[in-house]
Amino acid sequence: MEWQDDGIVLSAGRFGEHDAILEVMTPNHGRARGFVKAGMSRRTKANLQPGNRLRVTWRSRLENNLGRFQAELVHSPIGNLISDGARMTALAAVCADIISTMPEREQHPSVFGALEGYLSMLEAEGGTVALWASALARIELGILEGLGYGLDLGTCAATGAEDNLIYVSPKSGRAVSAEAGAPYKDKLLSLPSFLVSDTVSDAGARDALAGLRLTGFFLERNVWIVNGTGQPDARERFQQFLSRHMV
Repeated sequence: MEWQDDGIVLSAGRFGEHDAILEVMTPNHGRARGFVKAGMSRRTKANLQPGNRLRVTWRSRLENNLGRFQAELVHSPIGNLISDGARMTALAAVCADIISTMPEREQHPSVFGALEGYLSMLEAEGGTVALWASALARIELGILEGLGYGLDLGTCAATGAEDNLIYVSPKSGRAVSAEAGAPYKDKLLSLPSFLVSDTVSDAGARDALAGLRLTGFFLERNVWIVNGTGQPDARERFQQFLSRHMV
């Protein structure tokens, strides 16, 4: 069996002395893993850094086998990110998110597209930790939707109102308005406005952190606990980095 696709590197780990196990997100084959011959050599290892875009060919005798990758570098953002700790922390977080949530070999082109856009955002001049965190929360909303756990943030669960939605019910995953939620606000999750708007550019650090806490709650309950993994360490480090920018 053989296929070709574009791939964005999520991780690459040592396999034996000189080889590597490469993990990529692709538009047509989802999250995919494969063996790379001499993947830990100096030349090849540089091409397998997280965030790099590759053209990959995967081959295996049987569909369910690990298979072998041949990979050609298309674009690397690392040169624009490596000197910026905040950008590298954000990159690690988004890669860890996708590794920990996306089923292997299950097509999710919208998640690939979101990852592609996120990398372009990290490469662009300017930008803030709050912006990257807000965008990550938006990606996580899409992951929840793609896995069948989408949140209903369009109308109030209690009244049907479309305005002043500032809470989310942890039980139903539905939005709740300020008025309807006031008596129960201590039991509800905060809903930052950027998650119900078309842009994240105006989100501050506090709203961004609230967004990550919201999506993290539902990812923990529906995905990470089920998978037995828990929240990825890289995501937690990014949250801590964001929290320091709130002081």
